[in-house]
Amino acid sequence: MSPTQLSATGLPAPEAEAAVAPSRLYFLDWLRIAAFAALVLYHVGMYYVRWDFHVKSPLAAQVGPWLEPWMKLTEPWRMSLIFMVSGAATALMLQSGPTVALLRQRSRFLLLPLLAGIVLVVPPQSYFEVLHKYGYSGDYFSFLGLYFSHYGGFCHGAKCLILPTWNHLWFLPYLWIYTGVLWLALRLWPKLLKTLAGLAANLLKGPGLFLLPIASLLALRLGLAERFPQNYSVVGDWFSHARYFSAFLTGAVFASLPVMWTRLANARWLALVVAVLGWAAMVGVWASRALQPVLIAILVWCALVAAFGFAKTRLDFDHPWRLRLVEAVFPVYVLHQTLIILASQVLLPLQWPAALEATVIIAATFALSYAGYLLVSRWAILRPWFGLRPQQPGAAI
Repeated sequence: MSPTQLSATGLPAPEAEAAVAPSRLYFLDWLRIAAFAALVLYHVGMYYVRWDFHVKSPLAAQVGPWLEPWMKLTEPWRMSLIFMVSGAATALMLQSGPTVALLRQRSRFLLLPLLAGIVLVVPPQSYFEVLHKYGYSGDYFSFLGLYFSHYGGFCHGAKCLILPTWNHLWFLPYLWIYTGVLWLALRLWPKLLKTLAGLAANLLKGPGLFLLPIASLLALRLGLAERFPQNYSVVGDWFSHARYFSAFLTGAVFASLPVMWTRLANARWLALVVAVLGWAAMVGVWASRALQPVLIAILVWCALVAAFGFAKTRLDFDHPWRLRLVEAVFPVYVLHQTLIILASQVLLPLQWPAALEATVIIAATFALSYAGYLLVSRWAILRPWFGLRPQQPGAAI
């Protein structure tokens, strides 16, 4: 058999034995937990930098220039990591087949929390946003009348605030769409993931593990980023769909080809060094605008390789905390941004130094969002509205 000939599993024969996936990839659970914890830290940081956010700290002009380079260390790839983990988890769930029952279950799991978030969780974010950005002077309950009536009068020029909105919960409809696309593709072509796994096994090895993904990411950025800037609204968000669905599909393919996790683990140190160098060049004053897309593409892929590689080598184990933390991820994700904004507004009159204020906001957000998880987990009627299954704690998102 030649080196390029495929075995019955669709993988190169020497690696065919590695195609049998374990029942639980613990390192994906820990990586998911870490990724969403980092998301909380990132959104706290958004309060202090000069980039657009729902509310801004009065200290942003002083803190932003110092904090922004560190935010850029994860900003280009943090959501790709989450979509890649979600793609792997989705592929593992689809191993038993793309059934209608599974699609129905995933729809409930993603869309009920989205609806609950739009109705209950997100409105306080929009209320404080219109207070700070649009000069609104009404009380919260008066604002709710505008929020649910699709009021379109909060505008700066031609750009108007869309109400009601999903804000940070945009991840849920995107993941639902990508899950549906993969589900339908597997209904029409059951061997799709095995076929793609065979291609990945042959192409993503040696230098190809770095060069091909980086070239693909660069092509997407050059072709779509300026024409279709991210809008978080699904419609017309083609650059986001291109990079996030490709990350989702990559995770799904890698879950069907476990040897890829080993390859990422073997390349983790090189990837880490190159990612850090790419970030340093990206934020350095010597980096020209023309080089930015190249540096971002390098940072994104090398950071993903390093994250999965180190997780595979250091975090592939079970622990009594894992089950609880994996289950808590979804409610914490749903609640965290509203809690960040509420905490920032409660502390605003105190005029604390940024370091102290941020520390308290972070601690309060984790504590209160976890308390929220403990509360909703105990009420059967609330569980599905916050992404919790009645009888399956610890399931992946």
